Amino acid sequence: MQRIKFMYKLFLSEPLWFKTLILAMLLISIIFSNSYFNDYYRSCSKLAAAVFFGAYGIKFRRNTQIFVLFLALAVICIYLSWSNIS
Repeated sequence: MQRIKFMYKLFLSEPLWFKTLILAMLLISIIFSNSYFNDYYRSCSKLAAAVFFGAYGIKFRRNTQIFVLFLALAVICIYLSWSNIS
């Protein structure tokens, strides 16, 4: 629970543009992953998830393990997005 509180406080201390980017990408990822949308929108959902993971990966670049994990997740999301279009 303390880790969640720490992440929340860290999120609140971010600049407005970062909060907006993260929230927008999270919402786009959740909304467009719905099965009602066609493959193009689901691909955009995976790209939004890649931006989300990439932004947090760059934010945590001082912690090498988290940096590598988030950037690996971003690359996986980009790959899944690309394979979903094809």
